[in-house]
Amino acid sequence: MYKILTLNNISVAGLERLPREHYEIASEIKHPDAILLRSFSMHGMEIPDTLKAVGRAGAGVNNIPVNAMSGQGIPVFNAPGANANAVKELVVAGMLLACRNICQAWGFAQNLEGDDEAIHKQAEKGKKQFVGFELPGRTLGVIGLGAIGIQVANVALKLGMNVIGFDPEITVQSAWKLSSEVQQASSVEDLLSKSDFVTFHVPLVDSTRHMINAERIKVMKKGAVILNFARDGIVDDVAVSQAIKDDKIYAYVCDFTNGLLKNHDRVITLPHLGASTKEAEDNCAIMVAEQVSDYLENGNIHNSVNFPEVHMPRTEGHRIAIANSNVPNMVGQISTLMAQASLNIIDLLNKSRGDLAYTLADVDKEIPEELVDGIRSIDGVLNVRII
Repeated sequence: MYKILTLNNISVAGLERLPREHYEIASEIKHPDAILLRSFSMHGMEIPDTLKAVGRAGAGVNNIPVNAMSGQGIPVFNAPGANANAVKELVVAGMLLACRNICQAWGFAQNLEGDDEAIHKQAEKGKKQFVGFELPGRTLGVIGLGAIGIQVANVALKLGMNVIGFDPEITVQSAWKLSSEVQQASSVEDLLSKSDFVTFHVPLVDSTRHMINAERIKVMKKGAVILNFARDGIVDDVAVSQAIKDDKIYAYVCDFTNGLLKNHDRVITLPHLGASTKEAEDNCAIMVAEQVSDYLENGNIHNSVNFPEVHMPRTEGHRIAIANSNVPNMVGQISTLMAQASLNIIDLLNKSRGDLAYTLADVDKEIPEELVDGIRSIDGVLNVRII
């Protein structure tokens, strides 16, 4: 029986992928094998020594101490792309809200007073101040061409927009999904100089913090619209606020609010609604539950932010999983100990990612605890478990 600790409400659709005959799931549980969470911050949390995996029902993992998990040989899983459609729809909505001045017009209409005839007259007289512009023919710059960025780029083309993208780390899988009509920018500055709308779909790391700042705003087209449905901190709010006042930037639409932005003219802030749809919550929960269960039951790793992709079909043998530092001769030392224990290796897979490596091995006999202890004693081994 595996024990799963939930630190947030996880969609029932996901939890149903963890059958009760094999899993005990609770928001308060001792000695968990895995943790499932959404936005709960694990920083400063005491990590149970029984923990084997962490699953984030979402894409970002800023709320998880990934480095600490890596040091203990614990993979952190996320759900990239599971909320892509939800965010894509919100980006399109953000563009329409900005270019048609919908929020400002709505606020104007709500504050009209008098009888119906007076309201109608005021509305007709005031509507000219909310004249906007249309999307077709405008250029959208997409920074970050992962699961979400690709969907945003492709749908913008269908809306009649020109699209330019920038992502120096785009994967082959992502490239296959991206329309050939998307133009490639040579740099962030190149993209900004050509875009009427700019949207971000990157994680918040040192290299992306304040990716839009006062210096980069200088190279942007006058009247551009900035959209941030990725992470708070990617856009320098102070710089954008000033650029709007200077009539350099037309509007800023973001999924994060604060005292500076919430009442700012031509700024639309939302309370982090990007993945707030039932479909997205279900998709994220299902994806991460299946990944965690496959890891616990089979040792396979898929969509981990800190460990390599590993998938080895089960054999009739006995399986052992080993997480270790990526150093020379680790597999040699492990296989030597197995041979000394008179175990024959049926199948073995070793993968590495950065400073971490992971080995799955199926052997022909039951694995003795003495062998597990011996492997644990190898310098650089982080975690060993029999599956």
